[in-house]
Amino acid sequence: VQLQASVGGLVQAGGSLRLSCAASGRSFSSYAVGWIRQAPGKERELVAAISSGGLTYYADSVKGRFTISRDNAKNTVYLQMDILKPEDTAVYYCAAGTFTMEPTRYDYWGQGTKVTVSS
Repeated sequence: VQLQASVGGLVQAGGSLRLSCAASGRSFSSYAVGWIRQAPGKERELVAAISSGGLTYYADSVKGRFTISRDNAKNTVYLQMDILKPEDTAVYYCAAGTFTMEPTRYDYWGQGTKVTVSS
């Protein structure tokens, strides 16, 4: 499975941004997909994940602000980010594999995309 994340960007605090993760390869629908971020000097953090069956997980830091969804017909997973805060600034990665809350356990990774939230 190959994953391609959309370009991030610069957004003001309180704004919104949607990231997408497009997958190539068969059986994408059978994989869970997670969005993982890494801020400078910090460890990777799983912010959201969605299982093959649509079960979702959100980190406490993004609950109520981020929404993960998937469109298996398009082999794409989305991360809608609303009410963005400066502390959301990070490089975001999408990753696929078995549903887990441990970010390092995903098998397939896309390239990182930078999201910067200005105050």
